[in-house]
Amino acid sequence: MNKARLTEELVAYFQAHAGELIDIKTIFRELHLKTHPAKLLCMDVLDDLLMDDFIIEQAQMRYRLADTTSVMEGTFQRKHNGKNTFLPDDGGEPILVAERNSMHAMDGDRVRIQMMARRRGHVREAQVTKIIQRADKQFVGKLSVSRDFAFVLTEDRTLSNDIFIPKGQLKGGKSGDKVIAKIIEWPEGSKNPIGKIVEVLGKSGENETEMHAILAEFGLPYTYPKAAEDAARHIDATITEADIAEREDLRDRTTFTIDPRDAKDFDDALSFREIKDRKSYGQLYEIGVHIADVSHYVTEGSIIDKEAVKRGTSVYLVDRTIPMLPERLCNEICSLRPDEDKLTYSVIFEMNERAEVKSWHLAHTVTRSDRRFTYEEVQALLEARGEASPEDYHAPGDHAPQSGAEFDGDKAKGLRPTEDFATELITLNRLAKILREKRFANGAVDFDRPEVRFDIDEKGHPIGTYYKVAKDANKLIEEFMLLANRTVAESIGKVTRVKGQKNSVKPKVLPYRIHEQPDPDKLMNLSQFVAKFGRKLKTTGTRQEVCRNINKLLHEVQGQKEQNVVEMVALRAMMKAKYSTVNIGHYGLAFDYYTHFTSPIRRYPDLMVHRLLTRYADGGRSANQEKYEALCEQCSDMEQTAALAERASIKYKQVEFMADKIGQEFDGIISGINEFGIYVELTDSKCEGMVPLRDLDDDYYEFDERNYQLLGRRHHRRYTLGDPIRIRVARANLDKKQLDFALAEE
Repeated sequence: MNKARLTEELVAYFQAHAGELIDIKTIFRELHLKTHPAKLLCMDVLDDLLMDDFIIEQAQMRYRLADTTSVMEGTFQRKHNGKNTFLPDDGGEPILVAERNSMHAMDGDRVRIQMMARRRGHVREAQVTKIIQRADKQFVGKLSVSRDFAFVLTEDRTLSNDIFIPKGQLKGGKSGDKVIAKIIEWPEGSKNPIGKIVEVLGKSGENETEMHAILAEFGLPYTYPKAAEDAARHIDATITEADIAEREDLRDRTTFTIDPRDAKDFDDALSFREIKDRKSYGQLYEIGVHIADVSHYVTEGSIIDKEAVKRGTSVYLVDRTIPMLPERLCNEICSLRPDEDKLTYSVIFEMNERAEVKSWHLAHTVTRSDRRFTYEEVQALLEARGEASPEDYHAPGDHAPQSGAEFDGDKAKGLRPTEDFATELITLNRLAKILREKRFANGAVDFDRPEVRFDIDEKGHPIGTYYKVAKDANKLIEEFMLLANRTVAESIGKVTRVKGQKNSVKPKVLPYRIHEQPDPDKLMNLSQFVAKFGRKLKTTGTRQEVCRNINKLLHEVQGQKEQNVVEMVALRAMMKAKYSTVNIGHYGLAFDYYTHFTSPIRRYPDLMVHRLLTRYADGGRSANQEKYEALCEQCSDMEQTAALAERASIKYKQVEFMADKIGQEFDGIISGINEFGIYVELTDSKCEGMVPLRDLDDDYYEFDERNYQLLGRRHHRRYTLGDPIRIRVARANLDKKQLDFALAEE
C-alpha cells in the first residue's frame, strides 16, 4: 500500500468514526496493517494529518477527527512566558495564542478565537477576536507610589507587566503596602494594564499582612462574613430531652479524643468497652467512631451552609487555621470537648481480637468525652509500655522511657506517659496495627513521609523547625477513621442483588473519595529512574502486585541517600485523589468503596455525606447526581487551592527562617533539577532553595531531563538527584518567596 492510498483510507476511516477517540492499535487492526513497514507508513500519514489539522491527538497515540470550524469559544489561559493557550469548550486540545494575538485577555477570561493559517512545521495558533466575559481576577502585590501615579508590582507569574494605578484609585495605599488590585482596562497598544486598589492589606513584611496576602493570592477568604458569624451566634446549642430521646445515648461509654496539641476543633472521638461473647466469637470489643453532628446545626441552604460550600475546606497555613465554619461552631458547639454532652453521628463496631468486624451500625448519638489526649501523650504511653512500633523509637523527636527506666523529664521534655485509659489505648493500638497490616497486604501504598513544621514566636516569626512524624498514636486514629469511612461508603455503594430480581439495584448517590490508578507511563519512568540507583521496580501485574512492588521499593530506600528523591518521584507518579459521585475506588488505600465521613467541621464533602446518610436511613429517595457532582468538583478544586496556599505559606516561612542566615553554610541533598539550576533541600531544616545555573560558572552545563542531572560539557562534573551537597545561603527574597543558594567552597 502506498502513501496516497493509505491517506485516503485513513481520511475515510476518521470521517466514518467522527467524534470517536481512536487509539493506534485499533487503527492498525481496522486497516489490517500487520507489517512493521506498513505501521511506520501509517504513523507518517498520521503526522501529516495532524499537521493539516484534519485530526487531533487528544492523548498519547489516541486520535479523533478535528472540528472543522475555525471560530471557537472557550477559556483563555495566560502564561508568564507569553505562550498563552486557549481551551475550547468542547474539551479539545489547548491551542497556542501568542501574546501579540491575545487582545490583552486575562487568565480565566471567556473568549472567542479565530484559527490562524498553519505554518509548516509549527503548532496550531489562534488569535483572540473577542473577550466575551472577563474573569473576576484580582492581583496581590506591593504598591509603589510616585507623585502623579502608582504601580502595583505583582509576583503573579501570569502577568509580566506591573499594573498602573491612577492617583484617584489608591484607596489610601502608600508605598511599600501590600494591596489587592483589580484590572479595569488594558487599552490596545498600552504596555501596562490600568487598575484600581480593591483593598490595602498592610505594610509589606508584617506577618499578618503576608499571610493575608497569600490567602488573597489564591482567592481564599481571610475574614468570616459578619452575617454568617451572626447566624452562628444565634444557634441554640442546648441539647434537649427530645434530642436525647431520638438518639442512641452513649454517654456512659468510655470516650476520648486524640488530636494535635494545638487543636481546638475536636471533630472525632473513640469509645471503647469490652462486651460479652454472644455468638462464640471469643473476646469482643465495642468500638465507636463518633463524629460531630454538624448537620444538626447547619441546615442545607442556610447562610452558614452557603459560605461553607464556597470555602469547601478549612485552610491550614503555618501559623493559623482559616476555618470552613464560624468559630462558635467549629471550636465550641460542635467540638467534642471533654466533660460536655455532644450530638454526634457514630459508626459503632463490634470487633474481635483479630480486628474482624462482626457487626456494625450507624446511629445518631449523644456522647460525652471523658478525656482529651494529645498524640504526644498517647505515644508516650505506647512507648513506655513497649507497645510502639520499632521504627517509632528511632523516629525524629522526643521519646518517653520504656517501663523499668527512670523517667528523665529533661530528655522527654514533659512527655510523661499517661496512665489514663491505658488498657483501652493499648488494645485500640493493637487492633489498629492489625487493620493497617491487612490494608497493606491488600495492596495499599505506604506514603508516610515526615513533615517539617515551624516553631513560631508571638509575632509569627519562625524561630525553629521540628519534624511531624506519623507514629503509632497518629496511625491508631487514622485506621479507625479509614474503617468508618470505608464502611459507610460500602453501605451505600455496595448493592447486593436481591434473589429473584433480574436487574441489580442502582446504588444511591453519594460523594466518594476516589483515587485513580497511576499513569502507566509515569510508573515506567519511575522504574527507569530507580534503576539508576540499582533498584528494581516491576510495574506489570495485578493492582496488589504493583502496590506491593512500590511498597517494597519505598522500604528498601529507607535511610539511603536516595530515599527523599525516590519517594518524591514515586509520589509524582500517583494521581491526585478527588471527590466524585462516580465511584472508581481508591487506588492508594486499596479500597473499592471509600468516602469522607469523619471531618464535617473542616471538610464540606463530609457534611454532604452526613446529610445523605440521614436521608437514606429515613427512607428518602436518591439525591440528584448532577447537583452533587458539581459540589464534588467545587470541593476538589478548593482542596487543591487550599493545598497551594498552605505550600506558599510554608515557602514564605522557609525564606523568612533563612533570611538572617545569609553567608552561612549547610548540608543538603539535591531535590530537583531543571534547565534553570539545582534545587537543594537542607538536611536539618528541610528548607529548599536553588543554586541558579548562572552561578555554576566553572563549566557549560547541559540539562539531561531523562536522567535528572546536569552534566558539565568540559569537565564532566555531574549533579544528580539525591546527591549530597554543601551550600552557602546567598539570597533570601521574601516578596518572591525565593531562596538562592551558592555552592560552598570546596
